[in-house]
Amino acid sequence: MKGIITVIGKDKVGIIYGVTKILAENNVNVEDISQTIMQDYFTMMMMVNLTEMNCDFSMLKEKLENFGKEISLSVKIQREEIFNYQHTI
Repeated sequence: MKGIITVIGKDKVGIIYGVTKILAENNVNVEDISQTIMQDYFTMMMMVNLTEMNCDFSMLKEKLENFGKEISLSVKIQREEIFNYQHTI
């Protein structure tokens, strides 16, 4: 099972570290990543492999969203199939 993570907000030090730290702690592997900074705005999209994840999906989602709140960013994760359905309508 794969997931799509999106991160959007004002650029700050430690965004990638914070997200990947949560993923590593939960044994989630990053398979692809795209990141850019437009003026002061940070955007990142990651495809992650959830197959070996050591927690349930809702717990991982909550950890990522809490990290986003801590640093005033939007951090969202969706299952790949949900993401695909939303973008084929």
